[in-house]
Amino acid sequence: MSALEWLHQGKWIIGLGMLPLLLMVGGCGSSGISGSRGGQSLSPNLTLTLSSASLIALQDGTPAPVTVTIQRPAGDTSAATLSTSSLPAGLQAQITSPGSGSSGSVAFTAQGAASAGTYPITIQASDASATGSAQLQINVAIVATVGASINTNAGVNGSLENFMSTSFEPTQDDQDFFFHHPSDTTPLNNLQSQHIRIQVMCHGCLSGSPWISNSSPQQAADWDFSQLDTTVQPILSVTDHSPEFQIASAPNFLNDSSANFIFNTTNVNLFAQYCANLVRYYNKGGFTWGGQTFVSPSYPQQHITWWGIFNEYNINGLSAEQYLQLYNTVVPAMLAVDPTIKFSALELADEDILTNELRGDLSTFVAGVTAPVGSASTHFYSAFDQTQTDAQVFSSVPTFLSHVAYIYQVLRSQPSLANVPVWVTENNVNADWDNNGMSAINHGQVFVLDQRGTSAFFAAWRPYVFSQLGQAGVQGTYHWMFGSNAQFGEVNDSTAVPYLSYWVDYYLERYFPFCESGALPNCTTAPPSILNLTSTEPADAQSVEILATRNADNSVVVMVADHAVNAPSDNNGPGAPRTVVVDLSALGQFSSGTQLTIDTNTDITSGPAPVSITPDSRMTLNLGGYGVTFVKLTP
Repeated sequence: MSALEWLHQGKWIIGLGMLPLLLMVGGCGSSGISGSRGGQSLSPNLTLTLSSASLIALQDGTPAPVTVTIQRPAGDTSAATLSTSSLPAGLQAQITSPGSGSSGSVAFTAQGAASAGTYPITIQASDASATGSAQLQINVAIVATVGASINTNAGVNGSLENFMSTSFEPTQDDQDFFFHHPSDTTPLNNLQSQHIRIQVMCHGCLSGSPWISNSSPQQAADWDFSQLDTTVQPILSVTDHSPEFQIASAPNFLNDSSANFIFNTTNVNLFAQYCANLVRYYNKGGFTWGGQTFVSPSYPQQHITWWGIFNEYNINGLSAEQYLQLYNTVVPAMLAVDPTIKFSALELADEDILTNELRGDLSTFVAGVTAPVGSASTHFYSAFDQTQTDAQVFSSVPTFLSHVAYIYQVLRSQPSLANVPVWVTENNVNADWDNNGMSAINHGQVFVLDQRGTSAFFAAWRPYVFSQLGQAGVQGTYHWMFGSNAQFGEVNDSTAVPYLSYWVDYYLERYFPFCESGALPNCTTAPPSILNLTSTEPADAQSVEILATRNADNSVVVMVADHAVNAPSDNNGPGAPRTVVVDLSALGQFSSGTQLTIDTNTDITSGPAPVSITPDSRMTLNLGGYGVTFVKLTP
């Protein structure tokens, strides 16, 4: 198989050392064709043979030459000149023609505006009586230089503290997941998610709250935890045993016909009573109602530390002032039961955060909150319509970063909230869902499942998002959700077979390990340090995400995610190949290394496997389309 075929099939190559010229080993190209000059036929032909059928031209301007050997017809001794077809912007050719000899060369350089990618080039030769040409593939490659120093402007003072987690919604897509798949606590445990989010009851759901009614006098039948604990108890038994219990909405009897909370003082106090009883049930040995004691089966071995108050209040019928009053009432009632618990506040639907309305919402909360805030949480989705192109979906990521920066700016306006972290407690490609065959968001439009949530597209998108959010200071990113369909899931909710998305999140957690408690395997309280890195790809035209970190044991991880779009109209397309040369010379010597790749060729059942590699000061990574590769180097 030629190197060009290897590249086209999406393989990944590690180059051992870099010469001034980077050549992919490939078959030589040759061609001889009849031509014309001035309307007169030129015959017989010149035959051109190239020293390589493909070249890598680095964006740093390193020359990439190819030797051109000409075979002439018998008796042809005239001088031959070389030329090239039109070159893409930024790619230049320095030509040395053979004259009356048989050999010349063309040296290509890629500088400035030369976009990364693969380009077909024609090299032509002509003399007084004949002409010929040969085809050449030029791969304009990105050069990434990793520094030895820490980028203190990224992450949390230079640390990558963005843990990867997942989500459940017991009242909707996965309420019976563990009932049907009890053994799937194993893949969930292996995922090593921290503070797994359990969203209890959602806007529009018909059941799920354990508080069914508020009878007078009280009756034991008013409460039923059986449906909820089908999900909660298995989650309490895995990973860090510390889920985030997200009280997404009030019990149904406190809501109107549209499932929005009926806001008044009486209902706010009842909601506070409900939340306090949840804490009693899971953390304090239970509560008595209608003559019956309700207590969690996992008590006292497990309890719940993290609690979220309401879900996306800003699109679910509450004003900022109402949410503030609710939070300031509910949190003290819960703390009165267990003063050790912590709280995720806001849980914003974030698509409008930079509008004037949400600027006022966030500022109202920050200025008026008196109850403790453990994290300020928000939700990010790249699309709300399956018809959006790949390019449109990727273009949403910089918007996420501006929103995170704004949230931190507002939080830091209050000294008491200056150190509160931002968590992204819902994150996926597309937020739309099926509403009886129609789009729930785009009214009148038939719903189409967005396969990009689990395809190779996701293997480019999620690492790109994770890296950018982590460098923006986000300290928790949650996949929405664990067991679901091909748009949302990490595991198929019908078959329990992992999707490609499962393996992406699985390895993000392993290659960038950080957990606040240190309770998980392969995870320490010492977060990776973000290393300074420069890339030759312009910041406003980046098609790959590159992240380099150093662990406490001085091992180094380099992640490269290829999110280059193949065609502007692509929707779940294949992506475009990219080559990245990583310069590690500033980091010294490494004794061993591994590489792991997730892309369209990954076996989703068994997952990808790392392969051993030989470290070098310069390493060449060839990416065949959408996907991600992780290189780990050990001193």
